[in-house]
Amino acid sequence: MAIFLNADSKVIVQGMTGSEGKKHTQRMLASGTTIVGGVTPGKGGQKVEFEGGVSVPVFGSVAEAVEATSADVSVIFVPAKFAKAAVVEAVDAKIPLAVVITEGIAVKDTAEFFTYAQQAGTTRIIGPNCPGLISPGKSNAGIIPANIAEAGRVGLVSKSGTLTYQMMYELREFGFSTAIGIGGDPIIGTTHIDALEAFQADHETDAIVMIGEIGGDAEERAADYIKDHVTKPVVGYVAGFTAPEGKTMGHAGAIVSGSSGTAAAKKEALEAAGVKVGKTPSETAGLMKEIMQGLAK
Repeated sequence: MAIFLNADSKVIVQGMTGSEGKKHTQRMLASGTTIVGGVTPGKGGQKVEFEGGVSVPVFGSVAEAVEATSADVSVIFVPAKFAKAAVVEAVDAKIPLAVVITEGIAVKDTAEFFTYAQQAGTTRIIGPNCPGLISPGKSNAGIIPANIAEAGRVGLVSKSGTLTYQMMYELREFGFSTAIGIGGDPIIGTTHIDALEAFQADHETDAIVMIGEIGGDAEERAADYIKDHVTKPVVGYVAGFTAPEGKTMGHAGAIVSGSSGTAAAKKEALEAAGVKVGKTPSETAGLMKEIMQGLAK
């Protein structure tokens, strides 16, 4: 099992013919992802050749790609100014999962395409400004390196792409059911709570790592959810313990005002929900190692 993405997922790449789209399509193919097509308006009918003799067809629209391939995941690598239109197109084609890698999208555009997707009720959005998600050994939709961890029984949800990679590497001896980078923008499609709910329901996920960061109240809301709905062990890390108050740090969503949104406040809320919280990523990984070793006994 895995959450949101598995070995049967059929993936298209919006923006596959661009430099970033092509580079990361090659990496996804190398990690075993079933890439069934690319989408670039005006380039329908072409093919893109990849290493290993793989030839991937290009379609002029998401609707055409879905009709021809039965794709159920789209990874979006289009420039920020075109991202809203790309997501709307994926929603109109009823793609079940749209992974928006693009960074720098205007918050207004994100709010509009997220609302559009919610109203349609057919498409889960991950991102924007995220590394995507990987179910090691099954599929990889985005830019997460596939060689840093194998399949296993830890679930990971993280606001930070870099910390996603670090945590996967630090816990590589245990492996992951799915690791998902949800992005750190003020508005994102899939939240910590969405991932926690899915990991709780996944019978092949034994424990969960949750990585947050300063700003907003997403981690506090996740703590409330954990308290009421999650029975599996959860460890957490909140990036930004040393951040100066009142200064915007890192992601667009990482804004601290007074005591609201601080790492200390988030740590306190998580610990009150029974979550063990590390002060560093390595300490957090150590807490999870202890849990996994305990479960193995």
